Amino acid sequence: MLLEDLQVILKVAEFRSITAAATALDMRTATASAAVKRVEASLGAELFVRTTRHLRLSSAGERYLPQCEEALKMLEQAKMNMHEELGIIDGEIRIALSSDLGRNLITPWLDEFLLQYPNVSLRSSISDSNIDFYRDSVDMALRYGSPTDANMYGFKICDVPRVLCASPSYLAENPAPTKPNDLLEHNVLFYQLHDVLQNEWLLSHEDTVHKVKLKGNRASNDGDLVRRWCVAGKGVAIKSCLDMSDNLLSGRVVSIMREYKPTPTELWLVCPSRQSITPTVRLLRDLFREKTNVILEELARKEVI
Repeated sequence: MLLEDLQVILKVAEFRSITAAATALDMRTATASAAVKRVEASLGAELFVRTTRHLRLSSAGERYLPQCEEALKMLEQAKMNMHEELGIIDGEIRIALSSDLGRNLITPWLDEFLLQYPNVSLRSSISDSNIDFYRDSVDMALRYGSPTDANMYGFKICDVPRVLCASPSYLAENPAPTKPNDLLEHNVLFYQLHDVLQNEWLLSHEDTVHKVKLKGNRASNDGDLVRRWCVAGKGVAIKSCLDMSDNLLSGRVVSIMREYKPTPTELWLVCPSRQSITPTVRLLRDLFREKTNVILEELARKEVI
């Protein structure tokens, strides 16, 4: 029985399927099945009850698996403690990133990180969908908005203003809006999350919040595509100033109606538990804070937000 066999056992118990566990662990089903057989042979007991359609824990498995999981956690924590004491940075970064931010800002920063720490490897998952740490093969997520699950542990990276913006080419053909109701005369580019079209915008001015329901001919669940449409002059968008930072600083996009503020957000690095906070996670936290602070200071200095 190998240590890796126990990790397979836990995945099989989690998914109630050897095939699904093998997929999650990037191995062949036959390899995962052999690992299960080795553990059961070593223990002299069957951990799973198998039928043609289902797999469930046996009574022996129900007793063994919780202790097995705790033992593996202790071994992993001991390894992390030793690496931290020795200053060793290695292992695999399995990180989930939002579409626009992940592709255009974070990926180049991670490239720099891998050059600095050659014993680290990267597995990046880019999507605007919510991450399920118990379903998806990721160990951390960099996301807009604070964690909603009390069981998760996160680091706030920065506050993120959002901007109402359009390209100079769009504004050359359409009078720049100066108040919320002016947006009713414009083509608006919408972001759609979980089949919810975000076509009602809240804009704060002094002590008043203005809500406007808008129309437009383009919508996407991909934030990067919404940004590209905006840069190409297809309409007006609300975006994170980090997502739009390069375009704002280069003048390809300009901030409009700046006295009317869209609801700001926050950037967080989230992990499934405190035990998953490794030295690598802390280094990434510090890297993200440093890099985003430089961008926010530059945007403020050039008065583009």
